[in-house]
Amino acid sequence: MQNIKKRTRVICEAAIFVALALALTPLEIKLWIYGGSVDFVMIPLILIALRWGVGWGVSAGMVYGLLNCFIFGEVYGIWQAIFLDYMFAYGACGLAGVFRGKKWGAELGTVLACGGRFLLHLVSGVILWGSYMPEVYFGMPMNNVWLYSALYNGSYMLPNMIIAIVIFAIVKLPLGKYIRAEDLATA
Repeated sequence: MQNIKKRTRVICEAAIFVALALALTPLEIKLWIYGGSVDFVMIPLILIALRWGVGWGVSAGMVYGLLNCFIFGEVYGIWQAIFLDYMFAYGACGLAGVFRGKKWGAELGTVLACGGRFLLHLVSGVILWGSYMPEVYFGMPMNNVWLYSALYNGSYMLPNMIIAIVIFAIVKLPLGKYIRAEDLATA
């Protein structure tokens, strides 16, 4: 019975945090015409990973990615929509759960989550968006699709990571009990 209560609680919390991420989606600052924005979406997704671990975090991120794709996204193909730019990229937010219960878990988890999401967008940029590479980008001649994708995706992922780390640093004490692993035993 205890296991059923815990699972129900996790599913409810994950649903709430996915809904919160969806509610935050329209508040984004779009930087580029082909996608990429600065937003607060990753914060609730990272929180669920810190609270319940990698599996639940990845699952919640993938659900958010799929919903975001169909509600707000511009889908150009199944590979882009399902695997790289949406489901797997936001699923990478669940990697933050690796640092669940650690002293600097929120900050380190955010770096890992953002790094994972960046890598998926980087690959997507090379495979799916490389043909859109301009001749000059950020004042530099572009002749390498990997460099272009790294600059393009880094231009919004780095601010997203900094924002999330700052927010977690600010709310670390109030949220400390919520994300500490030792408190999960009684959940």
